[in-house]
Amino acid sequence: MHIAILTFEGYNELDSLIALGVLNRVKTDGWRVTIATPRRKVTSMNGVVIKQMSTLEEACAADAVIVGSGIATREVAEDPAIMNVLRGLDPSRQLVAAQCSGALVLARLGLLNDVPACTDLVTKPWVVAAGVEVLDQPFFARGNIATAGGCLASHYLAAWIIARLAGDDAAEGALHYVAPVGEKEEYVERAWRNIAPYLGVDRATPLLKAAVGGVHGPSPSAGLLR
Repeated sequence: MHIAILTFEGYNELDSLIALGVLNRVKTDGWRVTIATPRRKVTSMNGVVIKQMSTLEEACAADAVIVGSGIATREVAEDPAIMNVLRGLDPSRQLVAAQCSGALVLARLGLLNDVPACTDLVTKPWVVAAGVEVLDQPFFARGNIATAGGCLASHYLAAWIIARLAGDDAAEGALHYVAPVGEKEEYVERAWRNIAPYLGVDRATPLLKAAVGGVHGPSPSAGLLR
């Protein structure tokens, strides 16, 4: 499984790197999480330079993609070179998610037609102008498309992807690992309330669930969220 996080110049560290950290809590052969960039290096809105781990073309062939956010997303959405590559994103064969202003990219690609979205408050008017209904909530998914609004909602996207590709137990374990000490059950329960309604019956196959030995670090307590 390859999960790619699209990360552009001026990216928001919280949006790309929190998702990267949560997704990498799954430890199983073939599970790979990469930062996909349009060039060899990109610099964040706060000056953090990160190297390319995969290309945009490789991201379009990934099992799941998160379109990250940043201060230059409008420029990204208007860049023909980038957008022409991203037209290879296809929710019929991969999970496609967007964090904050990444929803604008999905809107411009026509992937949010008749699908409401979540985004940050700054980006909201641009997404509305693109013809997409914006919800006042942190997470929403329909089918293979998901969006999250607010930097600290990025773990919802990561957990949704883990649940879809590796099963609920792996998603709960990843959330439990990163949650603050003393607040773990409360933290996981809140996250699960936001993503569980959108998981439906589309889960990992039994074979894949068995293959995910799980998650690095302690698992949630028995019966958690059940």
